[in-house]
Amino acid sequence: MSFRPDIGTMPQELRMPQELRERLAPGGVLRAGINLSNFLLVSSRTPDGGPAGVSPDMARAIADTLGVALRYVPYESPGLLADAAARDEWDIGLIGAEPQRAEVISFTPAYAAIEATYLVPAGSRFQSPAEVDAAGVRIAVTGRTAYGLWLDRNIAHAELVRSTTMDEALADFSDKKLDALAGLRPRLNSDVARTPGTRILDGQFMAVQQAIGVPKATSDAVAYLTKFVEAARSSGFVADLIRKHGVEGLSVA
Repeated sequence: MSFRPDIGTMPQELRMPQELRERLAPGGVLRAGINLSNFLLVSSRTPDGGPAGVSPDMARAIADTLGVALRYVPYESPGLLADAAARDEWDIGLIGAEPQRAEVISFTPAYAAIEATYLVPAGSRFQSPAEVDAAGVRIAVTGRTAYGLWLDRNIAHAELVRSTTMDEALADFSDKKLDALAGLRPRLNSDVARTPGTRILDGQFMAVQQAIGVPKATSDAVAYLTKFVEAARSSGFVADLIRKHGVEGLSVA
């Protein structure tokens, strides 16, 4: 599978100027920040232990389109990837677009989306995600995820019980007898299978918008990367990547 809307074949107004390309990929190497904790976007490893999946393939396609080499810069969580934006550790970051992160990262439109909802005890009174934000309700959530940051901004009445990892959030939900566990639906599908007496609410409280980000210092590259994302979606390339990696729960934005 390949996707290469070669810069040289694009209309002149859509080509990335050489000076901007050199700033985006210094020394002819594009450093791509990859969030290893998102199992939908990094679904496996290469024989040498590198990241493999939809987001590494998107980064590869961008590098090929620009005609530069690629180096993956992996992070164990999206929060760590976002923190590195101001430290010149990566040139593009494949991460959920979120207003708090947008303070230091400029984003393209999303290329993929992931639904977020709640896991609740089987006997819970809640039938929809909107009902969960109520006084006295305690929600387990993995902090600094895109959906966790959304809850930070939007939950008005319930209490958020934050943890560092998704496994810790599940343990909090079970051990502390919390009212709900927030998460990405594909992950919750596996959590409900190993947590008897629970169910997943229909609907969503938000959808994580997976995008291409660049540090603010190179925000002028976003217009060109936006054209790439639009072409990757409309050509079927993103859909092909999702099928190639057999990912369930990830959709084309």
